[in-house]
Amino acid sequence: MTAVTNSTLAFYGRSQLFLGGLRADAETLQRQVSTGERIERSSDDPVAASRLRTLGRIETLGQIDAAKAQRVDEDLTLATDALSSVADDLIRVRELALWASTQTTGSSEHDAIATEIEQLRARIFATANTLDSGGRPLFGGTSGTAAYQQDGAGNVSYVGTASTGDIDLGQGQSVTRGLAGPEVFEFTSAGVATDVFVHLAALADALRGGVADPAQAAKDSLVGLDDALASVTRAQTVTGSRSAWLEVVQDRQTEQSLVRNQQMADAGGVDLTSAIAQLQQVLTVLEASQASFARVASQTLFDQI
Repeated sequence: MTAVTNSTLAFYGRSQLFLGGLRADAETLQRQVSTGERIERSSDDPVAASRLRTLGRIETLGQIDAAKAQRVDEDLTLATDALSSVADDLIRVRELALWASTQTTGSSEHDAIATEIEQLRARIFATANTLDSGGRPLFGGTSGTAAYQQDGAGNVSYVGTASTGDIDLGQGQSVTRGLAGPEVFEFTSAGVATDVFVHLAALADALRGGVADPAQAAKDSLVGLDDALASVTRAQTVTGSRSAWLEVVQDRQTEQSLVRNQQMADAGGVDLTSAIAQLQQVLTVLEASQASFARVASQTLFDQI
């Protein structure tokens, strides 16, 4: 009787171990199919797990660099739009100066032209204080305050820093984050250093009767306006060049990220086709084994009498 009991216990024990192993295999394969990952613990494949950790760290750093590149790209887009606005305003001022330079233009017209020039100057001032994607002055360098300020007399002065600083994009690459105000709004005309705000204020004052011949003053201002517009155009060229180079960097970052993700998939990923086939096979064996166990376990010696 004891021998029979021990044999029965051994049979149940072996069956449970076998069926438990099949269930564990099925659960593992199901997890791999659902997650697409072959490695759950480092002990599953120490070499591949180490490779995955290394690639994961590199990918994290790559994502940080890509985010910085995206922010710079947004700032360059804002700078491009701002420079286009300033250029349009200066072109309008030049049109007004040409109109005011004709001898047939009267004092009332000069006054109206001066008013519009003052409005355009105020708009350029607002554009010069545009904020970047991080809420900092776009043309203020590394300053956290406004790029330009205006006193009670209407005089505009630059209060930002001389340098805008560089942004590290990883792998030894960097890009200058923007343009300082003087790079855009300051220029030299006829050997004299000045800026857009001084030049427009002087033109408006001349048209309001600040000089004996407002028409001649308007005509003389055209050279300075051309120089101011040339300074803005140079800034647009610089911004465009940086945007083009940054696009190359971003494309490279995307390609490198795709390569890393493929390497991670190769190191720790699972072949879904093979895993699904194995899962179906294990489930079939498990189902058949459970049915066989149930039939054998239900038999007794009395069935043989």
